[in-house]
Amino acid sequence: MGEKSQKLQSGRGRGASSGRTSEKTTIIRPGAVTREFSSGGVVFKKEKDQTLWLVRATVPNDLFPKVYWALPKGWIDDSDTWRVPGPITRGKIKATEEDLQKTAIREVKEEGGVEAKIVEKVGTERYFYNHPENGNILKFVTFYLMEFVKDLPDGHDEETSEVVWLPFEEAYKKLSFGGEKQILKKASEALSNTSQPSLLK
Repeated sequence: MGEKSQKLQSGRGRGASSGRTSEKTTIIRPGAVTREFSSGGVVFKKEKDQTLWLVRATVPNDLFPKVYWALPKGWIDDSDTWRVPGPITRGKIKATEEDLQKTAIREVKEEGGVEAKIVEKVGTERYFYNHPENGNILKFVTFYLMEFVKDLPDGHDEETSEVVWLPFEEAYKKLSFGGEKQILKKASEALSNTSQPSLLK
């Protein structure tokens, strides 16, 4: 999709997370609030006797100069210009479950550099942030618990500077945003409560 150019220039879907502070309260400047819808994946893999979780680091840019550790996620669709989100991302067209799942799989490939399969929906994170170019955003990100399948030959895209696999406690501490810490916790609990082995095949 045309995401990479836009996100590198204006912070786009990944920049949305990069634009947040790690504090629970975000100060929003006066003005209209627009909505954005994204989805992403909480990816795990079994290695020996432990479960590891995928966490990725952002690439600093002019709009978001800090490095943030986050879960893979992104816009559902682009506009023709790549500079603004598409109609599904803006909520003009309601996203289907298929839209959300396809986006999560795509973003895990692009930002995580891995192929993974969906196990179940974890939940939707909701937060406000202020984008330097696009103003006040009310963001909705639906996350899925996903099982690692394989590494991709080309690895992650240019929006990710590093990918690490960590045990839960380390991954929880590594994440920059409180909301994503809670999503990781829910994903870990969901995996622990999965009593049907067929879900992980």
